[in-house]
Amino acid sequence: MRIKLILAFVFASFFSNICLAQTAEQEVKHVIESLFDGMRTKNTDQIAAVFSGDAIMQTIAMSADGPQVNSGSVPDFLNRIGTTPADTQLDERILDYQIKIDGPMATAWTPYEFYVNGDFSHCGVNSFQLVKFAEGWKIVYIIDTRRKEPCNP
Repeated sequence: MRIKLILAFVFASFFSNICLAQTAEQEVKHVIESLFDGMRTKNTDQIAAVFSGDAIMQTIAMSADGPQVNSGSVPDFLNRIGTTPADTQLDERILDYQIKIDGPMATAWTPYEFYVNGDFSHCGVNSFQLVKFAEGWKIVYIIDTRRKEPCNP
């Protein structure tokens, strides 16, 4: 009976460690989720924590002349989020995660829909590039598309 109890404890410990261990894909997903959770709560410290110090942010806007790439900085983004009125709710809803990893480099393709105060604003796709530093995964580059329709991922 005692051997069965010991074996049950060993198996339970082994399987609980497997269940608790995060895969690299889960870690990358958590970083991205933390970014958007920070946006929803307007927590600029939380948002800043997911970016590397020299991260690049870009968006592709359509004009009459075709696609235009607009660049921004993380400090400007943090300022925009931090100065958003308290009664304005921002909600970027990620529809899917396609994550690829090679050693310390990851890419994530995330179709999304964006809502302001519960009303649909736009949709598109985010393309994230992340690097795993000593302190963990950080976003080093993000570029996104934005459109009103079609919004199928």
